[in-house]
Amino acid sequence: MLSWDEETAAQPALQPAAPSRPQADVALNPALVARPDAVEGGAERRVNMADKRIINGQTDVNQLVPFKYKWAWDKYLAGCANHWMPQEINMQRDIELWKNPNGLTEDERRIVKRNLGFFVTADSLAANNIVLGTYRHITAPECRQYLLRQAFEEAIHTHAYQYIVESLGLDEAEIFNAYHEVASIRDKDEFLIPFIDVLTNPEFKTGTVEADQTLLRSLIVFACLMEGLFFYVGFTQILALGRQNKMVGAAEQYQYILRDESMHCNFGIDLINSIKMENPHLWTPEFRDEIKSLFLRAVELEYRYAEDTMPRGVLGLNAPMFKGYLRFIANRRAQQIGLEALFPQEENPFPWMSEMIDLKKERNFFETRVIEYQTGGALSWD
Repeated sequence: MLSWDEETAAQPALQPAAPSRPQADVALNPALVARPDAVEGGAERRVNMADKRIINGQTDVNQLVPFKYKWAWDKYLAGCANHWMPQEINMQRDIELWKNPNGLTEDERRIVKRNLGFFVTADSLAANNIVLGTYRHITAPECRQYLLRQAFEEAIHTHAYQYIVESLGLDEAEIFNAYHEVASIRDKDEFLIPFIDVLTNPEFKTGTVEADQTLLRSLIVFACLMEGLFFYVGFTQILALGRQNKMVGAAEQYQYILRDESMHCNFGIDLINSIKMENPHLWTPEFRDEIKSLFLRAVELEYRYAEDTMPRGVLGLNAPMFKGYLRFIANRRAQQIGLEALFPQEENPFPWMSEMIDLKKERNFFETRVIEYQTGGALSWD
């Protein structure tokens, strides 16, 4: 299990690049380019591990092994081992509490609805970014394998939020349109969307310094700022409810989602650092300064979201407490990709959040799961 203080995995030493080969458009033609001296069916067509690259590779992206990026395969296996589904969580206590006029305060209800309003579209944005953008520009099949798993997990998260909305009988139009109608949510999404649009543009291709920096910038925004920062006010709020024995079903689902997102963030950071190692010319002082500015903007936007969701103190929390927390997280994300801390000497005001990533510290995950699964023979195909 990952812990809050887990450092990103050490990357394997890079090996000298192979001689240049004809470039193929990975988006459409998966680099099935033979060596010029290859004979049909000959060993010369085999993938050489040393030739693999995270971006702009010219080896066959359909051939998973030999592994070069074993860390990506290990994260894929870890994701599969942590599989869960929303329907496995019992929502009955949440339903009863929500329907009880005295069950939750108006401030607590505001937190729940604002959270769902943001998250029901946030994970869809993340999935679209992976499937329509990032995936087609990554040329390491081990990394692509994890991205497929991650995209499925984003779908599970969207399903989980929909399941909570449906279980509580919330106004679906209000919740699902929040990203259009609630300024603090809309501003975060509008910050992210340009970094999706550039990668999903069919005309976009890597291979130049400018294009490769564009891809790297988008990867940093999604791993470090979206999944690694924008989610954490909401996670803290819902898990704080659960710690007070309120909305325990929703809190359990958020705990599993937090664990998944922690893995997504760590994978993204490993991906970023591998691209930097293989392409050090992209990590210019000007580029680093731009990334720092994006970090500062993201911290500002997430703090505004904290103020909007908590206009008054609630659950022993208040918006000013999150200023230090967001700065603490931003420092960690910056340092994980090789930048200096942006807010020196900030500390974590919510140390209990680190325990939430490791479910074993709270309970045996599998003891809480529904075991009435249908086998293939029991399924109806009508």
